[in-house]
Amino acid sequence: MKIFIWRHSKFLSSWSMFDEPHIHRDNYLQAEIAVLAESEEEALELIEKDGQWNIHELRRIEPNVIELDSPAIISKFVHFG
Repeated sequence: MKIFIWRHSKFLSSWSMFDEPHIHRDNYLQAEIAVLAESEEEALELIEKDGQWNIHELRRIEPNVIELDSPAIISKFVHFG
């Protein structure tokens, strides 16, 4: 099993970033989803069942992948506002 983490921030985006992904169906400034699965495809299938995430947009972002066979930092997030 692996943990797949997708994170996207629009916090500093501007109108010049027209091709920026929009990973959640609602408007957001920052969004993150973490899934425990055997593969990225399985993780995306689970996310699709949730109904709140734009799968085609998530595919544009490479997730952080954490293998569960050794100690690892799972997630880091720093927001300076």
